Amino acid sequence: MAFDYQTHLTTHDSGVPVVDFSDRNEMAPYLDAPKAMYVGAPGKHGYLRLGFEIDARGKSILRDLDRRAPLIVQQALYFDKGMPEMPCIYILSSGGPNVEGDRYQQEIILKRGAFAWVSTGAATKIAEMAHNYSGLRQKIVLEKDSYLEFMPEPVYPCRHARFISDTDIIADSTASLFYSEIFMGGRKYYNDRELYEYDILSICSHASRPDGTPLFREKFIIKPQTLNPRQLGIMGEYDVFANVIVLAPKKIADSIYAVTTPFIDRTRHLACGITHLPNDAGLLFKVLGMETGPVKQTVREFLGVFRKQAKGRDLSDEFPWR
Repeated sequence: MAFDYQTHLTTHDSGVPVVDFSDRNEMAPYLDAPKAMYVGAPGKHGYLRLGFEIDARGKSILRDLDRRAPLIVQQALYFDKGMPEMPCIYILSSGGPNVEGDRYQQEIILKRGAFAWVSTGAATKIAEMAHNYSGLRQKIVLEKDSYLEFMPEPVYPCRHARFISDTDIIADSTASLFYSEIFMGGRKYYNDRELYEYDILSICSHASRPDGTPLFREKFIIKPQTLNPRQLGIMGEYDVFANVIVLAPKKIADSIYAVTTPFIDRTRHLACGITHLPNDAGLLFKVLGMETGPVKQTVREFLGVFRKQAKGRDLSDEFPWR
């Protein structure tokens, strides 16, 4: 009798529900059961919950931590010279690249007045796939006057990779969020070049207020074999795409917008643009480039503007190995 992986999609051994995107139309061609370990098997369903709050001394700390392999988080560090009181967290994985059938869940919760910086220890590689897909579901909750900088390293989709993510943000109107994602077109320097040879990237982000009032929803689905990303108006000649979401009170968002100038720099092979989100939620900032380094630097410069306007603090120098 054929193995039915759908029976394993309800609950992980730990009791945490397994992420399931089988109801998404774009993933319909990729629902075959993995030929190796089933969806939700131990080591293939990573779970992480990070909860930050202010302690009795007025210091922001990582109070709540829960994780399931292969996701790993070590102790909070306080290395940011611009905000030495801010806990800095790296999300790590012991499982190597994302492979078919992997499912990940991440929850980041900031209590009232808490602040934090979260990133990943390395780039995320989405491995080549023949069956099924890799999925990530994130939930970010920002209570009153909280502040989060979330800046993971880039995502590299290999040939025939299938990846879907859904990020749900619940933010108080007084909270501030800098959320960035960077996507490579593929493994640019692998063999002869491996760009835009993945099967699908489906990326969705949406936000609401704590009372359920919707703020925005953005979703892009990239299927290079169906629609060539090299077209003008999509990626054109560029290989790297950064998408930055800023949620902040209107006064802060307007001040960031006022000092940010969109540009197309033919010499540096970089371009960026900025726009307002609906419902006075904040801003969208997008960057196109040829290499990850300049794109990351442009995003970081924009972070410096965000931090200055939101916190009145300067951004410290980046580590040379980042």
